[in-house]
Amino acid sequence: MIKKKKYVVAVVGATGAVGNEMIATLEQRDFPVEKLRLFASERSEGKTLEFQGNQIPVETLNEDSFKGIDIALFSAGAERSKIWAPIAAESGCVVVDNSSQWRMDPDVPLVVPEVNSHDLKWHNKKGIIANPNCSTIQMVVVLKPIHDAAKIKRVVVTTFQSVSGTGKKAMDELLQQTTDLLNFKEIKCNVYPHQIAFNVLPHIDKFLENGYTKEEMKMVNETKKIMGDDSIRLTATTVRVPVFRCHSESLNIETEKKLTPNDVRALLSKAPGIVVFDAPEKNVYPLAVGVAGKDETYVGRIREDESIENGINMWIVADNLRKGAALNAVQIAEKLVEMAK
Repeated sequence: MIKKKKYVVAVVGATGAVGNEMIATLEQRDFPVEKLRLFASERSEGKTLEFQGNQIPVETLNEDSFKGIDIALFSAGAERSKIWAPIAAESGCVVVDNSSQWRMDPDVPLVVPEVNSHDLKWHNKKGIIANPNCSTIQMVVVLKPIHDAAKIKRVVVTTFQSVSGTGKKAMDELLQQTTDLLNFKEIKCNVYPHQIAFNVLPHIDKFLENGYTKEEMKMVNETKKIMGDDSIRLTATTVRVPVFRCHSESLNIETEKKLTPNDVRALLSKAPGIVVFDAPEKNVYPLAVGVAGKDETYVGRIREDESIENGINMWIVADNLRKGAALNAVQIAEKLVEMAK
């Protein structure tokens, strides 16, 4: 990417929950935007969205849409990304893609800036950079400093993921089901196979032949690629919970070298993008309602796993629309600007 004072930036999938958050994040972080272009499906044509006090029209994509654009942030789903990301890259812009389409492509870097920004220096033939899965992002931010200090052998993670990870229709379904239940009305399930209000679903994405879901295997495979270490053993159970925003995770980490809970607190307190929020005797630990809208990954309930030699348990929470999606994409763009010559 050529060094400039300001850049022409596109957001693809601008009208969705993550697209909206990308626009807000660009403005809040004062990204050097010369001009912002917004794209969405035909259904959104004629709409406008606000950026820096101006109303920006939402356009429909065509093969000439990306001419003159420097950076395109994609939040349009895997199928649309498969079609349009290569077209965007061929037009000369760098694509930062939030879908699952390119994450495990060996020619595409999968980046969390606090963990592996050096991977942006790959000779990237495709011109595409992948944004990891939301639940993976917040986890590897925490794993990285621990792995550097004590080498992680194994991770057992259980996630408690908000409905915004599925999108606006899921958020609407939770709200509608809650309202209907409280008014003794019959509920309808359109987005999820079962009721989500006042319930938890141990089911995110499709089930695979090995009994895991795609979401669970994303966490396994993406973690190894981001951390650059195939020796890390990881198993995941991903659960959808009736929360509108923020993903929570219970982590059990086994290391080669012994770390005490105080060692871990000290390591994480110095690490970028992390807030240690850990005083359980005062009922201080990360909560979804407290972390919503925040950029950092919050960590608490740090304690020794007394069942093994070198084990640590912890509880982490991050805003899946911010660090889990929009913020991470914008941070990648910021790194690209920083590295441009």
